[in-house]
Amino acid sequence: MIKSLGQELGEAAPPATASPVAATRTRARSKVRASIARHEAGDAAGSELGLRIAALRQANNLTLQQLAERSGVSRAMLSKVERAEKSPTLSIMSRIAQGLDIALSTLIGAKPDVSKMVLVRKDQRLVFKDPVSGFGRELLSPNHVDNGVELLQHNIPPGKTSGILPVYTTPTEKYVVVQRGSLTVTIGDDRHVLNEGDSFYFEVTRPYSFANEGRGTCSYYIFLIRRR
Repeated sequence: MIKSLGQELGEAAPPATASPVAATRTRARSKVRASIARHEAGDAAGSELGLRIAALRQANNLTLQQLAERSGVSRAMLSKVERAEKSPTLSIMSRIAQGLDIALSTLIGAKPDVSKMVLVRKDQRLVFKDPVSGFGRELLSPNHVDNGVELLQHNIPPGKTSGILPVYTTPTEKYVVVQRGSLTVTIGDDRHVLNEGDSFYFEVTRPYSFANEGRGTCSYYIFLIRRR
């Protein structure tokens, strides 16, 4: 056998590199494990949400049928959500919250915080992601849901929408500021296109929706005020 000069001098042979097939299999296994972890996390969150909705409904002495009539969400859908058999979209979540006469953040899991000073780290935000559209909703402000004020950040993937959102039972105002991308706000029959840096104000007196008709992700802030 002919030895290389490096071998003659006692140098270590370079480490063997994984074959393309082995590398592909490793990546595939990693993706499967990540997918399983996401599903398990989603199942746990869905179960917790379902239990919360059922508890809130029962605390208000409402049957499934009565909540269905108040929210506009079918009894069958409510039942599936409570049993964690169905992950609700943002539109359905908003209607359930409206039917229970509570803030959406409360339904998602926000708890009142009466502290005089609060620091909210990025990884501590209360987050909801629409399982269908990928619409992301993050609560930036402390969970002072009882004072009627919330600061939110929404992220909408290109070509997606929030779906039709209902009118609140409590008079509500919204201030919108677009951080990135283009946002289309539709209120009733009125349509408004906002670009990066634009701001917009409206009173929630009619059903409305947010849509991203652009090619990139749209990110914007919402300052929400509920009048008491």
